[in-house]
Amino acid sequence: MSRQEVETRLARRLGTFDSVVIGLGAMIGAGVFSALGPAAGEAGNGLLLGLLLAAFVAFCNATSSAELAALYPEAGGTYVYGRRRLGPFWGYLAGWAFVVGKVASCAAMALTFGNYVDGELGRPLGIGAAAGLAAVNYFGVQKTAALTRAIVAVVIASLAAVVAACLLGGQADADRLTPLVDDEHGVFGIVQAAGLLFFAFAGYARIATLGEEVTDPARVIPRAIPIALGITLVVYAAVAVAALMAVGPGVLAEADAPLAAAVRAGDLGEAAIVVRVGAAVASLGVLLSLLAGVSRTVFSMASNGDMPGTLAHVHKVHRVPDRAEVVVAAAVIAVVALADIRAAIGFSSFGVLLYYAIANASALTLSAEELRWPRWLAAAGVTVCLVMAFSLPWESVAAGAAVVAAGALVFGARRAVGARG
Repeated sequence: MSRQEVETRLARRLGTFDSVVIGLGAMIGAGVFSALGPAAGEAGNGLLLGLLLAAFVAFCNATSSAELAALYPEAGGTYVYGRRRLGPFWGYLAGWAFVVGKVASCAAMALTFGNYVDGELGRPLGIGAAAGLAAVNYFGVQKTAALTRAIVAVVIASLAAVVAACLLGGQADADRLTPLVDDEHGVFGIVQAAGLLFFAFAGYARIATLGEEVTDPARVIPRAIPIALGITLVVYAAVAVAALMAVGPGVLAEADAPLAAAVRAGDLGEAAIVVRVGAAVASLGVLLSLLAGVSRTVFSMASNGDMPGTLAHVHKVHRVPDRAEVVVAAAVIAVVALADIRAAIGFSSFGVLLYYAIANASALTLSAEELRWPRWLAAAGVTVCLVMAFSLPWESVAAGAAVVAAGALVFGARRAVGARG
């Protein structure tokens, strides 16, 4: 396919602002409402160091993604970069890991939404959310960006209210922020916390996977990804500091809804309703963005013969990969109907880290002229992504490795059949 054909398959309608907003919608989501508790349990007050480590790893991945997306502004993200820089197998593996991992993430976000709205109806509400947001994406990426703007505004406003309630509720104590490293949790606890918190940053790749719908991608994508990541770090740091000052790491670790617990501990406890609303809306934002990103990767893989060719179809009016949208939505709804949310999240983690490891490895092959940031950032990204992936609970590693291996076998079988034909 020629570069001109690549540039015109999907409509380029996203500028810098909308690209940043879509990245924020993917990052400032349900993770900040749920991940702080488990991370505090692993790191104690070292939660803040874990947050910085997670942000550093995310920055390594973001710079690699931005460099590659500027060179290859196509739908598919690391699936495209791996194919171009490392070969068809590594591209396929990245795409496979992304699709299966993020379908599970979509299901987890749909279930999170349903559970926050009404725990007894969590599953049917999750199915409805997945179907409704898939319909939004189906009618065009501009609709996606417009709804994401509204969602991001609500989530940031709710988090601002949480920070204010924690700091002004009469219970805030700066002494709860120290020591950063203690004998109980240690440095390994900080690394584990970083692994938990990393996934709250992972949405910046959504900007890259929408590469064919970004105007002037060589300029917009390298600018939008670091901006979105920087804003997210500031928001997460403010929330983490306020929550630690309000109740300390022990209360956060034991609470099912850590931010709600931090707010309820003070004189402004009635503001806890803000947490429930914010978590529900944030889950919708992540789900909306994930559905768009996964469908674009399926579309790209189908265009290259790594998935059924019918999924490479583009709607004549809305200029979106309509069949890929429908198939991904159906897969997510099936997982929501059948899966446990904890199993979905654990399964997703391994695939996401493998995906980013391949992105960084692809960036390592860039020439000095193509690089925009130091090469060591990509090398650090490969190393830490793999370390984090294999530091996950053994059940997650086993399940993720099995599915990735199954995908590799499918790739090999298809190539063998093609060679005999």
